[in-house]
Amino acid sequence: MKTDSIFYQIFQTLPTVLFELLGESPDQASGYKFDSVEVKELSFRFDGLFLPPADENKLIYFLEVQFQQRDNFYWDLFGEIFLYLKLYRPQQNWYAVAIFPNRSIDTAEPIQYQELFHSGRISRIYLDELGEKTGDSVGLGVLELVVAQQEQIRDKVVQLKEQVRVSLTEPMIQEKVLELVDKILVYKFPYLSSQELEAMFGLDELKQTRYFQDVKEEGKAEGKAEGKAEGKLEMIPLLLRLGLSVEAIASELNLDIELIRSRIAENKQSVDVKED
Repeated sequence: MKTDSIFYQIFQTLPTVLFELLGESPDQASGYKFDSVEVKELSFRFDGLFLPPADENKLIYFLEVQFQQRDNFYWDLFGEIFLYLKLYRPQQNWYAVAIFPNRSIDTAEPIQYQELFHSGRISRIYLDELGEKTGDSVGLGVLELVVAQQEQIRDKVVQLKEQVRVSLTEPMIQEKVLELVDKILVYKFPYLSSQELEAMFGLDELKQTRYFQDVKEEGKAEGKAEGKAEGKLEMIPLLLRLGLSVEAIASELNLDIELIRSRIAENKQSVDVKED
């Protein structure tokens, strides 16, 4: 799994999840800017950096996600942190957060940095041990899905999508989180097609997103201008981009499946559409 990309998107979409991992109030995320910062002197990049407003006395959080065992992990992490501090000389104090899928990926504490561990400068998070800590948190639920066993995924997806509907009021955030869930599923089931994933987990939530509704509204507008059937046919390329199969498109538009196939052929779509 391309964890760097996934985790960057998770923390960018739901910055409160960092503070939930640390057992703090999600309100602590207020004012923080999350980014992936490159330190050019040795050309390395932090997985994530939570920067507070310059005029507020809040901690800077250095975030690293490690899914492969690496003996020099802490040497690199602390070396990069101290180089960043040397180059940028921030006014605020700092804190490090290391995220692992499980304890077996973590490595021993180098004796040269033991004072940093003992002084509470770093928290180590093991995603497979979140357990009841996730509660009703959407962000923690997304993190837990990343490391979930395949036999657990269906139940977790159902629970997570329900939490999205209940807990998130902003349609744009709902859409981004559901896109993250779908992307995680693609990474966890690389041997399944989009149609097979659709059969396993459904696209009902996707059909409720603003983007999908905009597609439908666009089709309705085109239908008024060009005639009802023709307007619906103009929606086909957009629905294909949403990942719907030929059968799903025919059902959604209430059109004959052969008419859908014919329009796809006419437009010479370069999309590989796998039919159920």
